[in-house]
Amino acid sequence: MAAGLKRKQATEAVKPANGVKAKKAKVYESKPAKKKELAASAKKGSKRTPVSESKELVESDTSEDENGFYGFAAKEESEQGSSDSDESESKANAEEGREVKKAKVEKKDKANGTKPPTVEALNASSSKEAHAKQKALSKERKAAKPNADIIARSKQLWERLRRKSHVPKDERDKLVEELFEIITGRVKDFVFKHDSVRVIQCALKYANMEQRKMIARELKGEFRALAESRYAKFLIGKLLVQGGTEVQEMIISEFYGHVRRLINHPEASWILDDTYRGMATPEQKAILLREWYGPEFAIFKVKKEGPITSDLSKILEESPEKRQPILNYLHNLINQLIQKKLTGFTMLHDAMLQYFLACKPGSSEVTEFLEHLKPDAKEGEEPDIDLLKNLAFTKSGSRLACLAFAHGNAKDRKLLLRAYKDTMELLAYDVHAHHVLLTALSVIDDTKLSSKSVFGELIPQDAPADALHDKILALATHLDARTVLLYPFAGSAKWLFPDPNATSLTLLNEMHGIRASTSKKDPALRPQELTRTVSTPLLAAIAARAPDFATSSFGCQFLTEVLFGAEGDKAAALAAVADLGTGDPRPDNEAHIANSAAGCRMLKSLVQGGRFDAKTKKVVPVEPRLGFAELLWERVKDRVVEWATGPGAFVVVALVEADGWNGEKEVLGALKGQKKALEKAAGDRQDGDDQGAKKGKKRKEGKREEEPKEKKGNAGARLLLQKLR
Repeated sequence: MAAGLKRKQATEAVKPANGVKAKKAKVYESKPAKKKELAASAKKGSKRTPVSESKELVESDTSEDENGFYGFAAKEESEQGSSDSDESESKANAEEGREVKKAKVEKKDKANGTKPPTVEALNASSSKEAHAKQKALSKERKAAKPNADIIARSKQLWERLRRKSHVPKDERDKLVEELFEIITGRVKDFVFKHDSVRVIQCALKYANMEQRKMIARELKGEFRALAESRYAKFLIGKLLVQGGTEVQEMIISEFYGHVRRLINHPEASWILDDTYRGMATPEQKAILLREWYGPEFAIFKVKKEGPITSDLSKILEESPEKRQPILNYLHNLINQLIQKKLTGFTMLHDAMLQYFLACKPGSSEVTEFLEHLKPDAKEGEEPDIDLLKNLAFTKSGSRLACLAFAHGNAKDRKLLLRAYKDTMELLAYDVHAHHVLLTALSVIDDTKLSSKSVFGELIPQDAPADALHDKILALATHLDARTVLLYPFAGSAKWLFPDPNATSLTLLNEMHGIRASTSKKDPALRPQELTRTVSTPLLAAIAARAPDFATSSFGCQFLTEVLFGAEGDKAAALAAVADLGTGDPRPDNEAHIANSAAGCRMLKSLVQGGRFDAKTKKVVPVEPRLGFAELLWERVKDRVVEWATGPGAFVVVALVEADGWNGEKEVLGALKGQKKALEKAAGDRQDGDDQGAKKGKKRKEGKREEEPKEKKGNAGARLLLQKLR
């Protein structure tokens, strides 16, 4: 049997002719020659004839008696490794050969004036070639796809158009025209690819209304699929904003019947909620929200005539037999989103509010539902408070959070308030969230807890004085935040909530009605305790920054209410406000407080020493008496004539009429010799002319004709003239 046969044959036992059993030949894999030894052998240039690829030594199946224990391959290896001197000699020859070759290359490069390539250069060139091959392969693959040419051209147009400032208008018009020639009739081929959908968005940006409608019509029937796409969902947003009413109706109508699926989808849920919150009409909102109440609202369209309502209480009144199935379906869907931590949807907040309002107060349904709102903390983990925080910043959510405070017990309110820790400032400045803070202040019986939690963060006592005064100034002059700061002083005063729809007042009155059955503290005692907590820092801020507060009407209201209602030493704050009256009060000095309508109202109220009661038509003085009239008179008596004949005339009238001080004669005495100046400022009307003027005002085309300002005269000066007679 010849050497070099396959291993399978080598394993077969060879039977001797005499019939005696021979030992089975052991077959082993040849040991691979070491790399260094093979290299040395190659460099040595042995006299043996090199073995060709076809004559390579393979493992032999001959016996160990003929060729050694491992066969030919092992024998050859042993021959190569038999002499250490041969190996060392081959290494020396290899080193010598490399040095000679290196010297020749360096000599040649020196003669040519070039440098030999480094290893880094060789690696860079090979990497560059690999990238080039990958790029070419990528182009080939893209070219093999459908519509590859037109998509490539459209992307070139998009690349040019997106650099708006670099493209002249004429060129841009031509590019847009060419772009619409490409995409017309092929919009669906573009929108489901992550790179080409940007082309359609660019086309929408520069399109006219008819072109936008064309794009929307081509996509009709695909809007739900687009909303579920990771990239095409942004196209839906652009169409809703820029497409007009027709396109909005086209898109939203395709969401009908699929609300449950879309609100649970990771991509479509945000598009659905943004559409519901910002673009849908009240009727469309009602149709979408009704699908939260059960499958029948998604399958069957509304057949009855008249407005469609999503008010769950009304729906249950019409169909009381469906109460439990609807509430169960709604509760399961709400719980499903809460468990997934998808708590930022406005639609979810509306649905939660509808569920809560449909439950009977004090029932187990309410108690069970409130458990969803409480922070759920597992052992060793931080409580999950995202739901409560998200609720506070939407209209329905903030009302639900307020109802939770009002209906909860003392322990529940403490847990709810703790969830808003470190976010009080954000809540105070938000148009909806500040209602949560107002409710917390008005229903929590533990005023130390509420004042420490709310005001302790809004106006921290340990903050530097300047930073604290800046925070108070910012809060006092903000439309929403000032209501939180002034609530202990003004309560539910109408002037504090200027909303024409009285949303804030309606909400607070609702909470106060619930408070009557869930709170034990006297309602009149709660604001007094809150006032005591915040008085000191507010008075300090007024004493330090009175001129800054007086620059706005909100700031002037803040000064008035705090000085009326604060507890503690008010001397420094009153003196700082009185100092505002110093200086030249003439009309040409616009920066002076006498030329500010809000500033004059503030000074007049402080001089009178109390708030005006519209029912009794009298001023109700505060206790203890402020004594502001004396302070202001000391600062304005040298310029009382300018005050009496200018916009601040009613401040002087208040000084004459103020109760509790004896300066009336002194004020009138200072004006007695200035009757001519007062008459000039008062104008033509004298004594009882005011009433006649009011009755006999001219009218033109049903509108009151305004008289020139100089003819109206100064009403305050006229009152002072009457008192001088």
